[in-house]
Amino acid sequence: MIEIDESTEFGARVAAHLRDDVVVWMTTVTPKGSPLPSPVWFHWDGSVVMFSQPGARQRNIEANPRVSLNFAGDGGGGDIVVLAGRATIDPPTDDRVAAYVEKYAAHITRIGLTPEQFRARYSVPIRIELTGLRGH
Repeated sequence: MIEIDESTEFGARVAAHLRDDVVVWMTTVTPKGSPLPSPVWFHWDGSVVMFSQPGARQRNIEANPRVSLNFAGDGGGGDIVVLAGRATIDPPTDDRVAAYVEKYAAHITRIGLTPEQFRARYSVPIRIELTGLRGH
């Protein structure tokens, strides 16, 4: 697991993205070796917690747990943050679920779901331990 050094300008930006951004691009690899990027909601508390619908993402992680997470950057080639990690299908603790729901409550409502409906639809809990970091 990596430690993010928030005392540096880059580390502070990385931590801000992990705390505050709504979407990160997560790339898994299909069993045939093709990268599959997807925008995902996430919560960070030292590891990344997210929820997925059953399907391709879950199968990809079960076949190859190595993933990458990329933030959008500033649109001009700056503020680049790329994280590598190891994903597992891992039921989160109640406090992690509560923090995730708190972060996305308005977004869950915006897509016409209650938190309970969201959890039923996005029933695959994924935890990502960060293993690498690069960017500028």
